[in-house]
Amino acid sequence: MLEWLWPWVALLAPLPWLVRRFAPPASSQQPALRAPFFAQWQQLSDTQKGKTRSNTPISALTVWALWLLLLVAAARPVWIGEPIELPNTGRDLMLAVDISGSMRIEDMQMGQVLARRIDAVRQVGAEFIGRRSGDRLGLILFGSNAYVQSPLSFDTTTVKRFLLEAQIGFAGQETAIGDAIGLAVKRLKERPAESRVLILLTDGQDTASSVKPLDAAQLAASLGIRIYTIGIGADEMTLPGLFGSSFGSRQVNPSAELDEAGLQKIAQLTGGQYFRARNPQELLNIYQLLDQLEPVEQQSATYRPRQALGYLPLGGALLLSFALALRHGLRSGLGSGAKTGKVLTEGR
Repeated sequence: MLEWLWPWVALLAPLPWLVRRFAPPASSQQPALRAPFFAQWQQLSDTQKGKTRSNTPISALTVWALWLLLLVAAARPVWIGEPIELPNTGRDLMLAVDISGSMRIEDMQMGQVLARRIDAVRQVGAEFIGRRSGDRLGLILFGSNAYVQSPLSFDTTTVKRFLLEAQIGFAGQETAIGDAIGLAVKRLKERPAESRVLILLTDGQDTASSVKPLDAAQLAASLGIRIYTIGIGADEMTLPGLFGSSFGSRQVNPSAELDEAGLQKIAQLTGGQYFRARNPQELLNIYQLLDQLEPVEQQSATYRPRQALGYLPLGGALLLSFALALRHGLRSGLGSGAKTGKVLTEGR
């Protein structure tokens, strides 16, 4: 659908005719200059005027078309497209991901190889973010310190890219769970959303926070922020023996430092849940369950894309002006050359 933002500009269409019809003609004075061969040049000028008069109808129509094209552009035509639905949700969802030194432990079975914990978290987490179209997502990375890698935004593509680019050690080697919760609370408390959620993923226990995790969780609960906690890491892992062989190998628990009791308490205080991910498949199942617990709202808003079309009549006016200038230049050049030759011949 075509819409005109300034349709009143059309009232200016007869302006050139009104000026020509009612405005008094401009008075001209002959310049007081001596010019050699004045008679010959005057004769040449009269000839050119005659040629111009003979082409007046074509030139007038072109000038009128140029004027109308400029008015059309000034009226600001806009094409309004078909309505497009946008998902509308009241959910603000913040991810807090542990990138401390222990996240480099290779105990995540991905296919036939063992991968680092951070690699599994990045891969599965990116898939989860991609499914949250319509939610406002943010990303907090924490180690010895916590910082906001991505503020709350509907741009899930950017949040996913930031998660995939997260590197171990960027925030230090220790684990500051309490500071991560506190930072998430600071970012979420000002949001007017009906549902504010924090998903916290870690493989250890708090060792570096300035705020105790349970104190931060109580503050979150008082503000209506739910926290889902995920403990990641395998329960057992085989360490190779002598020269990498099975001789002398032993079984260890790589998640011995995981504070499951503390994570369960944090989730309980805020109305969330605690989940345990021992491998990538379990982590994937957890994120799918979170999709059910915190579904994307199905209500939608609509908008109609708008595209300005003023450049089209402006382009047409520019082409017409070029054509007029070229036509005038060619006729003036040819006429001047022919007449100049005649005048010079007569002069001889």
